[in-house]
Amino acid sequence: MVRSLLLVPLLAVAGGGVWLARGALVRWRDLRVAETYELSGDQWPMLVRAAGAMVCGICVTVLTLLTALGAFGSLDGGVAGRTGSAADRFEGSEAGNGFGGSGGGADGPGAGRPAAPPVEAVDAAAPSTTASTPTPSPLPVVSRFDSVGHPGGGELLQSAVPGPDGHPRNVRVWLPAQYAKDPNARFPVVVMHAATPRKTADTEVPDVFEGLASAVQSAKSKPFILVAPEAPNGTAHPCELVAAAPMAVADDAALRTTIAATFRTLPPGPAAWGTLGVGDGAPCAAAAGLARPDLYGAAAAVSGRYDPAALARTGAEAPAAGTPRLLLAAGKADTAGLDAARKLQSALRGGTGAAARAEVRISDNATDYSADRIRLRLVRQAAQYLGETLGKAS
Repeated sequence: MVRSLLLVPLLAVAGGGVWLARGALVRWRDLRVAETYELSGDQWPMLVRAAGAMVCGICVTVLTLLTALGAFGSLDGGVAGRTGSAADRFEGSEAGNGFGGSGGGADGPGAGRPAAPPVEAVDAAAPSTTASTPTPSPLPVVSRFDSVGHPGGGELLQSAVPGPDGHPRNVRVWLPAQYAKDPNARFPVVVMHAATPRKTADTEVPDVFEGLASAVQSAKSKPFILVAPEAPNGTAHPCELVAAAPMAVADDAALRTTIAATFRTLPPGPAAWGTLGVGDGAPCAAAAGLARPDLYGAAAAVSGRYDPAALARTGAEAPAAGTPRLLLAAGKADTAGLDAARKLQSALRGGTGAAARAEVRISDNATDYSADRIRLRLVRQAAQYLGETLGKAS
């Protein structure tokens, strides 16, 4: 308010000072011309105008300082109020939308994506609590996802999202072509695990999007959103950590809530969320599906090598709710991969708890003339399995 009251006289005095200065300059030029022709002139009009311009300049300086001080005073007095009102708006938005934050639009490439329309769902990862000690679900992280390409006919976006350890890591999200075509549709989500520190899975398997799109186009799979978080640092083989800490792989609450708040996804849970791993990332996918069948309804592990005892123990310690569903796929000529898959299947059957209940399929019929073509076929099979299994669950 102080700044707006001082602004009017500041502009008026500044305008008057400019007018007087201009008049003094004109009179000075006239006197110079008169001296050239040896004529006498009156200097008082020029001096009066110059003095008036100086006075106006001093007034402008004072008013500018007062305006600045008034602005700073308003900031000092109003920061707490504005912060409080912003918090109120945030809480109001959370109550009205079901989420605490959002990204930017879902259709424009290279732009921030806003939160998807609210869905009535409870995060399956939230621990059960009593009425006296409620535990709030993790708030979604406000992340801006920027377009980085259009592989497989869809759109690939990237942003930074905090990991389970709280440190930001890159997360890539692939939206199928159907996402832009049907603005009202919601899609299942598949989380794809990477096996190289500080890399996302799509950089290890660059043709994964073509495989997914091919499976959808051939009507062998329903379209779904693929989420590829960056693998953690600290070890050369992140998926070897599943033997010691499978929950660190499976339970990624910040990722789930952020993706669900930013894109049009089906609610997080076994009816609509699955996991995928190819090559060295396969043990991560198997561990996530076995450790949290209450979060992931299906897991597909392609061309992996596994620790059967560790994964059987992971399944045995899983929550009682839910039945792990697991596809172990390998090329027909990959004898080592097929042997690893059969050993894991046997270990799970001989296990306890959710491990013994696990529904394990082995795919051993993929063959082609090159390793890349075989991998593409395996990715198609994985997409088909995930689409069918999640569709049945929902």
